[in-house]
Amino acid sequence: MAKVPLPDKLNICMVSQKFPILGRAADHGFLWPIARRLVESGHQVTVLSWKNPQGKKEIQQDNVMAFFLGEGTSHSIEAFPELVRNKFASLHQQNPFHLVHSIDRAGYLIGKRRKNFRVAMAYDVDATHMAELFAIMGMAQETLTGVLRTAAMVSVKYIVGYYGKDRPLLNTADAVFVTSPQQMIALERYYLFPEMRTYRVPYGIEITDLSPREKSDELRKKLGLPGNALTVVTITDMTEIGEMRNLLRAFERVAVKKPSSRMIIVGHGPLKKEIEFEMLNLALASKVIFTGAIPNVALPDYIALADVFVNISSRTSGFEPSLLEAMAQKKVIIGSEVSPMTTIVEDGRDGFLVRPADVHGLSNLLVQIFSDQLPAREIGENARNKILNLFDMEKMVRQTVEAYNKTLLSTGWYDKPKLKSAPTPPTADANKAQSPEAEP
Repeated sequence: MAKVPLPDKLNICMVSQKFPILGRAADHGFLWPIARRLVESGHQVTVLSWKNPQGKKEIQQDNVMAFFLGEGTSHSIEAFPELVRNKFASLHQQNPFHLVHSIDRAGYLIGKRRKNFRVAMAYDVDATHMAELFAIMGMAQETLTGVLRTAAMVSVKYIVGYYGKDRPLLNTADAVFVTSPQQMIALERYYLFPEMRTYRVPYGIEITDLSPREKSDELRKKLGLPGNALTVVTITDMTEIGEMRNLLRAFERVAVKKPSSRMIIVGHGPLKKEIEFEMLNLALASKVIFTGAIPNVALPDYIALADVFVNISSRTSGFEPSLLEAMAQKKVIIGSEVSPMTTIVEDGRDGFLVRPADVHGLSNLLVQIFSDQLPAREIGENARNKILNLFDMEKMVRQTVEAYNKTLLSTGWYDKPKLKSAPTPPTADANKAQSPEAEP
């Protein structure tokens, strides 16, 4: 089939199990601003996702069309990839897409037939199991036994994940998007995915929504938070107990030295009972507040209550939006030293990075912050300035479109845009003839 010109305006299908409409600091909360800005630039964007809080099957907002395939159906989440493929095929027949951007594995069945559909296929690195490897490494103990145990766990996880799921998925990829150099290196070295088809896109958050917020007295009273409380806020999906266990154990030591301290745990998940049991065993019942699940748009108000915002999860392979939003709110943040946040946070200047397994180090750091031994106000100012400088929405959209175009060209179906030839410089004789001083 003959090549066709690279389109000026793209028709893009975004696929993600989680895609919060008007989401801020939530899973993939950066996607809605990106989708909206792409449409503002003249591109078409259609979203295929699972469910949304409004319970609607279809939503059109800011000229972005979103279909929620799990609404009004008896299908389980396991059927989502097949539902995605079928819906995509129907939409593609009406108005052919140029590219599919699958944030997780949900677009895999489209990828397997991408040549039949004649559509380019891009995945985010979150579609692989790389984040799980980072999580295991982050929980390593600094002992010989701990190092050996971690090495064995990582090896087994890598072999099972790579050969069982990641390699088949990457075989369907025309491109993979990453957020950090470490991910790019890991993809090439361990996942054998060529660097030339890996693109670094600085996904973040929409800065225009991130004006600093005042602490809400109404929310503080609703949570029963004392006015003088030194407050730690964290967010979790409660699918991994190790990180939360370490955070609670660190906070136990803080609560002994700083009785006015409190912890707010935002989120809900399958291991909530186990996490609550751990909290009760540590005699922290009067010190820890569980909020349960909250709307995405409400999270900034919870972050505003924090003196310190902590998210030491290493299970995300991209930037953690809640940490970025906390930085934009001038909060002192603590993240994981084995997460992509290491490419943003300068430890001790605009935030702190710890090893998730280092309970002693985390507790000491919290005590130092609460004891005014560290310049919290200055660190918060530095954090906000860092975010404002790094995450320019126009830049993110521009780089995303550039990555999309390179992905399209890598399929071999499109002609490279012809470079405009530079105008021929005038000759010396021509210059002389055009000169006002030239003789007639």
